[in-house]
Amino acid sequence: MEAWLHTLLAALALPQYGLTTVFVVSMISATLLPMASVPVVFGLVKLDPGLFWPAILVATAGNTAGGVISYWMGVGAEKAYEKVTARKPSEARALKWAKRWGPPACLLSWLPFVGDPLCAVAGWLRLPFWPCVFYMAVGKFLRYLVYVGGAIWFMPGALQLTP
Repeated sequence: MEAWLHTLLAALALPQYGLTTVFVVSMISATLLPMASVPVVFGLVKLDPGLFWPAILVATAGNTAGGVISYWMGVGAEKAYEKVTARKPSEARALKWAKRWGPPACLLSWLPFVGDPLCAVAGWLRLPFWPCVFYMAVGKFLRYLVYVGGAIWFMPGALQLTP
């Protein structure tokens, strides 16, 4: 691994950068790049249980920002497609489904494998931006609340640090 990347990762792992790390990892994991953010959020909460709500909110903000990036990637992809083909894009099943449900379809943006492309499809279809962002944020907030809260609920000993 490059020395600068190793230094950056080591710095982001420091406790004083915990929420920043949660934001960055949550944002990147909501783009089309494969990455899991829930373990990072859980790890920070394990280190400092007092950061439960801040971590949930920061992860939601980061993941929503990543969804917005995917949305705009979809807008750009659709524009590029239109220029290259000079015709309307084909109506694939996912496009039809997202068009039918509109912005509320973005509630499912938290789903693994489907959620991130769904944000891009919303951009491709040029669904209304702010309603899409709202539904993305609600879905992503509920995901972190359920996953991290559920992990704490079902594994209460997991938050106890061992020396």
